[in-house]
Amino acid sequence: MTSTIGSTVLGYPRIGPHRELKRALEGYWAGAGSEADLREAARRIRADTWRTLADAGLDSVPGNTFSFYDQVLDTAVTFGAVPPRFSGLGLSPLDTYFAMARGTDSAVPLEMTKWFDTNYHYLVPEIGPDTRFLLADRTPVEQYREALELGVATRPVLVGPVTFLLLSKPAEGAPESFRPLDRLDDVLDAYAELLAELRDAGVEWVQFDEPAFAADRSEPELAALRKAYRRLGKLQERPRLMAAGYFGDLGEALGALASCPIEALGVDLVAGRSALDRLAALHGLQNKTLVAGLIDGRNVWRADLDRALTTAATLLGLAGEVAVSTSCSLLHVPYDVEAESGIDPRVKSWLAFARQKADEVVTLGRALREGRDAVAGELARASE
Repeated sequence: MTSTIGSTVLGYPRIGPHRELKRALEGYWAGAGSEADLREAARRIRADTWRTLADAGLDSVPGNTFSFYDQVLDTAVTFGAVPPRFSGLGLSPLDTYFAMARGTDSAVPLEMTKWFDTNYHYLVPEIGPDTRFLLADRTPVEQYREALELGVATRPVLVGPVTFLLLSKPAEGAPESFRPLDRLDDVLDAYAELLAELRDAGVEWVQFDEPAFAADRSEPELAALRKAYRRLGKLQERPRLMAAGYFGDLGEALGALASCPIEALGVDLVAGRSALDRLAALHGLQNKTLVAGLIDGRNVWRADLDRALTTAATLLGLAGEVAVSTSCSLLHVPYDVEAESGIDPRVKSWLAFARQKADEVVTLGRALREGRDAVAGELARASE
């Protein structure tokens, strides 16, 4: 990975091109496969993803986007937010994780709810005044090193600290006045420890996702966002930081993040196209990378690359650098049009799944760096 972001995607499908993860999970839960079998299937899926994205020509490849269940559960486990009814079961780390997701005879699972307005769901962390936050799981570091062994330097992706707390609920028995956001300082201590370890491992960039701010947020919540990224941004030992918002216009959170000492800001310019006018008037971007989410991460149709490139060109000069990306993670679309059979050829030519959307991002990135003529053929085919 280069020291700049250039062209990237915010995440990638994780179930496997042929639903390998689903089969491996079902086998493990049924007792037909071992933990080693499950972990090997996961390793192959991750390797395929990293190689696919690197071979596509992305300047920055996201890492830590794989999950056995969902990214919010992963964040809770990473930072030790495991309720006592699970930690006291005496299970292995993996089975404790699955107990949180699926429950056991003696422990009800975490509540499940929709991941914003998508068809995906996440498990709601339970946070109380006594929750002990610490760096309990080093999967983000381990997967960075795993990718590096394959020759791919990735950009670890994590749920941002404020969104993590806003998506959590008070643990049973917490005082009525308690809110998970009250624990921000303690959560930031754990995030800071992880950032230091990622830096020591050689990580150049880390992506923190803060989609909770695409919704209307109160001034105390915006103040928490500023506090979090001012503190993390001022750490001496850390990678470069990118805060990404998606699923809509970040509104006042744009200005809050732009005022913080972080290196990049990711903005959804598909669902949040109204942010364009706000960006033009925003102070604080001149020494940052603006990561423009111009390729729709949630639909299956080819992008209008000419229109996206025109939008990207209007952003030049607003920030120290303009990079291009998908509007959100590609988790929400299928893997690859070319791997599909049974699609009417007339319809197939209009489609772009995750693999094709990565190509669209690469094309936009080249056009910004080298001019339209450098990708004239790709632009012509996209308009057919």
